[in-house]
Amino acid sequence: MEIEVTVDIGKYKWVRLPREDALKLLEIIETKLGESPRDLQEAMRYIRHFDEFYQEMKKRFKDFIAPTQSLSDMIKGTVVVDKLSLEKEGGKDYVTIVFDRRVPLDVLKEALQEMGYSVREKVEKIW
Repeated sequence: MEIEVTVDIGKYKWVRLPREDALKLLEIIETKLGESPRDLQEAMRYIRHFDEFYQEMKKRFKDFIAPTQSLSDMIKGTVVVDKLSLEKEGGKDYVTIVFDRRVPLDVLKEALQEMGYSVREKVEKIW
């Protein structure tokens, strides 16, 4: 399976995956980084309780939900997840994860390859 990792102009990395794969990706990244910042735990909680958070997002007319980030994680540069989008399409649940700019692209690619994906990188340029 091929997956596209989009790197936007702010160097944030975007990945859209089925719900189960999104959770697995975050778990793999957690083991690779050797730490578990608060935002990563919150993002995994949002995915585990997908339906509740999806309903809350729709009720408030939000496209994205941002996990709580601690100030100390921001200062140390260990924030992993910037925001998530929870989507339902064709009876399936999907999650778009926007990774913080400081998450190394190599770590993200390696984790996706462990899951059986071949990774295609797309760099968005806005002029």
